[in-house]
Amino acid sequence: MCWFSCYYQSLSPNFAAIIEATRRWISSMVIGLNLCPFAQKVFDAGTIRYVVSDAMNPDDLKVALASELLSLVAHKARERETTFLIHPHVLTEFLDYNDFLDAADQVVEALGLTGIIQIASFHPGYQFAGTHADDPENYSNRSPYPMLHLLREQSISDVADTQDLAAIPKRNRAALTKLGTKKILERLKDAGVPLT
Repeated sequence: MCWFSCYYQSLSPNFAAIIEATRRWISSMVIGLNLCPFAQKVFDAGTIRYVVSDAMNPDDLKVALASELLSLVAHKARERETTFLIHPHVLTEFLDYNDFLDAADQVVEALGLTGIIQIASFHPGYQFAGTHADDPENYSNRSPYPMLHLLREQSISDVADTQDLAAIPKRNRAALTKLGTKKILERLKDAGVPLT
């Protein structure tokens, strides 16, 4: 836990606020609504690395992504389970972000990390194909800032041994649809998560 607090204190106030908003989002939405089966454990253990990139273009973001991928695999899972690479200044439009995901996967492949690390996508404007922009199910992947979530494949496999991972998206869509967009937005506001 010391690593996180020491790193957190060394950040600029703006970056610290971005990380704090991300932590509140994880606590309120991801854990609070049980959208991810392993979020609570790593959140409580303090093994999540939060990095705010100052990248202003996709090429610089690819460099930051490569650095964080290598950093993640250089650590044992008990020290650093996962990384959120938050990039508030680049790919702020969802379609641009969505297009970038192929390039992100190419970085994973170029580093020889396919099958070791995968990237989950979160964005303030996230919209699943075939949905309307204000459909509540989109909030399963809507975060306060654009970010790339770097996940260890082994951790996902470990959870898959005890849960049906394929059923989670359907369950999340149903839960969020039942809750409704108005209540989701109220929940985010109450948690102090910036709304875009």
